[in-house]
Amino acid sequence: MKLILSIPLIVILSACTNHSAQTGQKSAVDIKSDSSNTGADRSKYHVANDVTIVVNELPDTLRYTKADFNKLIDTHPEFFNDITENPDLSYQCMADYGRFGSEAGRDEYYILYAYFLKQTNGGEKYAACRSRMIDIYSNINSLYAAIQYGGTYFGHQFSRIIGYAEYAVSLYKDFGQHPEKKYDISRQKELYIKSLRQLVADEISMDPERTEQEKIQSSKELNALVDNIDKDITDIFYLRRAQEFQYRHYEYY
Repeated sequence: MKLILSIPLIVILSACTNHSAQTGQKSAVDIKSDSSNTGADRSKYHVANDVTIVVNELPDTLRYTKADFNKLIDTHPEFFNDITENPDLSYQCMADYGRFGSEAGRDEYYILYAYFLKQTNGGEKYAACRSRMIDIYSNINSLYAAIQYGGTYFGHQFSRIIGYAEYAVSLYKDFGQHPEKKYDISRQKELYIKSLRQLVADEISMDPERTEQEKIQSSKELNALVDNIDKDITDIFYLRRAQEFQYRHYEYY
């Protein structure tokens, strides 16, 4: 298990240290060296009043004083990088976690990540893509939450999904709306959806706590989530994003 866990860490460290060499531009490791440098001119992002961030997809509202919000801007230049890192890498490559060090703090970080990236992506222009990605990710998260009998992980994922979704929007903007792969993905999608339904069937069949009637009801509820995923996967971009999200974040034995 230790070996398995070390592999993603090696990948993250490698990405933090090598990305700038590969692209010739700043990456998260470069930010580590100057994340405390408030001399960088990010004053155009400063606000003159206190800030309230309302996330329509979440019940939470973030409130900041003017001083706190402007400090966040000065000390977290990764929110404004020319190269968009995925939120996990952006978070892992911070030099100092500070207020974001707890699980709740990490939730806050992903919400802020989405807030700033949404301004770069364009709020209204990609609203349909954003909504679809949030739906796909939320349904996958809800599916596994039910299969694993809940837990705090899935609650935190619920808050962080908007960060993952906004990153997906940035990929859609750059690549997904004009995909290189033009072939029919209906068979691939069918197999993927079948794999989710098979997962549901297998998990319910081995559940000793439920009666047969309860298993029937659970099967209906979980397959309804799969139906939602099926409906939202309309092309190769959404299929690949669904697969990546599931396989990266939900691995159980």
